[in-house]
Amino acid sequence: MTKTVNHWIGGKTAEGASGTYGPVTDPATGEVTTQVAFATVGEVDAAVAAAKDAFATWRHSSLAQRTTILFQFRALLDEHRDEIAALITAEHGKVHSDALGEVARGLEIVDLACGITVQLKGELSTQVATGVDVAAIRQPLGVVAGITPFNFPAMVPMWMFPLAIACGNTFVLKPSEKDPSVSLKIAELLAEAGLPDGVFNVVHGDKVAVDRLLEHPDVRAVSFVGSTPIARYIHTTASAHGKRVQALGGAKNHMLVLPDADLDAAADAAVSAAYGSAGERCMAISAVVAVGAIGDELVDKIRERAEKIKIGPGTDPTSEMGPLITAAHRDKVASYVSGAAAEGAEVVLDGTGYTVEGYEDGHWIGISLLDKVPVTAKAYQDEIFGPVLTVLRVDTYDDGVALINASPFGNGTAIFTRDGGAARRFQLEVEAGMVGVNVPIPVPVGYHSFGGWKDSLFGDHHIYGNDGTHFYTRGKVVTTRWPDPADAPAGVDLGFPRNH
Repeated sequence: MTKTVNHWIGGKTAEGASGTYGPVTDPATGEVTTQVAFATVGEVDAAVAAAKDAFATWRHSSLAQRTTILFQFRALLDEHRDEIAALITAEHGKVHSDALGEVARGLEIVDLACGITVQLKGELSTQVATGVDVAAIRQPLGVVAGITPFNFPAMVPMWMFPLAIACGNTFVLKPSEKDPSVSLKIAELLAEAGLPDGVFNVVHGDKVAVDRLLEHPDVRAVSFVGSTPIARYIHTTASAHGKRVQALGGAKNHMLVLPDADLDAAADAAVSAAYGSAGERCMAISAVVAVGAIGDELVDKIRERAEKIKIGPGTDPTSEMGPLITAAHRDKVASYVSGAAAEGAEVVLDGTGYTVEGYEDGHWIGISLLDKVPVTAKAYQDEIFGPVLTVLRVDTYDDGVALINASPFGNGTAIFTRDGGAARRFQLEVEAGMVGVNVPIPVPVGYHSFGGWKDSLFGDHHIYGNDGTHFYTRGKVVTTRWPDPADAPAGVDLGFPRNH
């Protein structure tokens, strides 16, 4: 019998009322295992109303109460991390080790939220004028929403809601309809940790649910992670309705390899960064830029390593890469490889047509490696979001930086070199929000903020870290003057010695 995933509103499961459901498949088998209820406008309104009602009291909760609940949630999350990872594998398809890594990275932000007392400290200036003090404080916004992608169904929501609720807001999550079960497990753990009803809510669905959240007058802010076209739409629409927005978009992350680099280390990094999680991550390295005469040797080393990657179901502990999320996405990724040669690229490895014995109906694709790719090729210009690595050749460091900076994306980038001076120049000259030096995937730790430049981010705030705290709060400055008690009117005894 097909499992049904429903909404979570006001601290309990709310069965879908629309009669509309979306299919959720096991990517390894292609079998529909679950159906997810799609919310109506009325159901979204009910979730927002529950969050608004809860905000009236949650905003006044003490920092001690909030952090106590978050510490308990963290303990439960740690206790259930294998169960959550199994849900990710069942609906997303990534191998268990990748799924566990996702949970671990989400836990980093929960750790940050547990220490929110430090982040929310204000400022005080005394005696700015005679008897006058000025204080700066930060207060919660109200109801905030998160719209999250399929590729990290646990981690990306945890980039948002722990900080939001720690700051005193209430939260409505609209997760991807492709792998929704993790969001319900998180809701249950939050409730078990003691989070009051209505502080965290989940509505599933499609554009109907998204648009209602973007338009709803009681939603104060929207956080989003996904593709660039949708990020731009989210930012434009929510901003037009007066909301604060952080919308993280797509990427085309480049790895610049200089002639002095350790090519074995660079090849190892390129393979793990390009093909890990089947390339379905916005911080994947999808373009290696080889400088000078090292290109042939580097490509050979990448190919040797890529050919050894074991592809199979995520439930097999020997699998190093799983299937893609849907058959349609698999076919789209394959089309970039099939059309590469006609656009001037050299196809070194072709992963199209790959299947796994016993799982022939799964959403499989093998490893693809494209060399000498022109910048005009679709495989270079588009975010493929799959296990396809493109290699471009340039003559000099300056040519490589110019190529990277010409990209409309500016999410993450990396340089591989032994030269500290070259690395320092790269850090300052490259136009991207996150830079790695001999680190292929420079995702910041939880107490630094994550975010790109150019078409990879819409809005003024990066996500989590200090930017996350600032996004989920607004500043207020209070100027105070109290009369000296020694100057109290005659006849009023404050027990304070009078001036003579």
